[in-house]
Amino acid sequence: MSFLNQALHMYQVYEQATHQGGQGQGGQQYPGQQYQQQPQQQQQQYSSPSSAPPGYYAAPSSRPPPPSYPQEQYQNYQAPDSYHQYQAPSGPPPPKNQSAPQPQGTVGQQTDGSGHVFQYSNCSGAKKALLIGINYYGSQNQLKGCINDVHNVQEMLNQRFGYRSEDTVILTDDARDARSQPTRDNMIRAMQWLVHDAKPNDSLFFHYSGHGTLTDAVSADDYEGHAEAICPVDFQRAGLLVDDDLYTLLVKPLPVGCRLTAVFDSCHSGSAVDLPYAYSTKGTVKEPNLFANAAPDLMNAGIAVLSGNDLGALMTAFGAASKAYHTKSGVALARQTKTAGADVIAWGGCKDSQTSADTQEAGQATGAMSYAFVRAINTHQRVSYQQFLVALREEMQRGGYSQKPQLSACHPIDTSLEFII
Repeated sequence: MSFLNQALHMYQVYEQATHQGGQGQGGQQYPGQQYQQQPQQQQQQYSSPSSAPPGYYAAPSSRPPPPSYPQEQYQNYQAPDSYHQYQAPSGPPPPKNQSAPQPQGTVGQQTDGSGHVFQYSNCSGAKKALLIGINYYGSQNQLKGCINDVHNVQEMLNQRFGYRSEDTVILTDDARDARSQPTRDNMIRAMQWLVHDAKPNDSLFFHYSGHGTLTDAVSADDYEGHAEAICPVDFQRAGLLVDDDLYTLLVKPLPVGCRLTAVFDSCHSGSAVDLPYAYSTKGTVKEPNLFANAAPDLMNAGIAVLSGNDLGALMTAFGAASKAYHTKSGVALARQTKTAGADVIAWGGCKDSQTSADTQEAGQATGAMSYAFVRAINTHQRVSYQQFLVALREEMQRGGYSQKPQLSACHPIDTSLEFII
């Protein structure tokens, strides 16, 4: 470990000498996302999803650059008039908890260690929902359960949390109304509708079930070298929506104390909306393991030393230090620039490195994450964030799935507080 620290110190000195004025990787200034029309030649770089194992959400085969889009205001976006009725996952009666967690609405305004002010929502204000399900009909990687997921989640929101159909927008690729097709433009319009005129203590809900992918890094906080993205039904023509896009659309416009609950049932969705604080099942913030990330390079450096190749050992250790430096600075930058005063919680269907299953449960095609989320809601009352994350993981294990749902937030949260929607 001390060897890595020494190499890291050397690399920090190198960075300061090479990038005077804070313009290195850790301090590079990236321009904001500009919503402009994408040139035709850039759009053509997007390719169709590659083949994937049956039953999994496939990712596009190429890693295109992040797309851009026009900025408009869509205040009058409306949900379709009617939908088919779907049966939600069933479960046993909600158990009575031995000790109910403290309601988060009783907690006042908070400040993190860096002076960012935030506030929990008590979810007593307006309720709005945007639910997106894409089966990609006719494509080589058509899915089966995503539209069912949307209707199951809608029923859960209506019955358990009082969300009204007239305050819910649904985009699915079986819709006859062109406004309700999950195209990239329609998804952007609907996201802008969701956050428009949001107020403290409002409760907004976003659910996406469809293809997810990894693409090239678009900002300095993408320290792992890639960005997460979701795939609109027309992504081959119009492009992806990357994590920075989703943060800009869904998180930035929200006022202090407004709740957004985002649920992603897609591959590589652990940090789909790029929130800076991720939590473990123990309820603690997950920090990157610098030593684990650098371990392969350190092992190679040790082999080089034993072989008498001191120069090779130095260069390999320098590479390990570079990875550790950019990981550490990337996490710090994310927490500096993406900590927000709103109350945004994201539940990802799996780790960024994992895929999410499109499966069958209770005789119905469904996404494993959506099914687990609805079932956990239906079988638990008054649970904390930590308890609900554990419940999600247990539902996955019960179904035989290896994917691990993730919890992240836009500010530090007390995971012992009650999870409310």
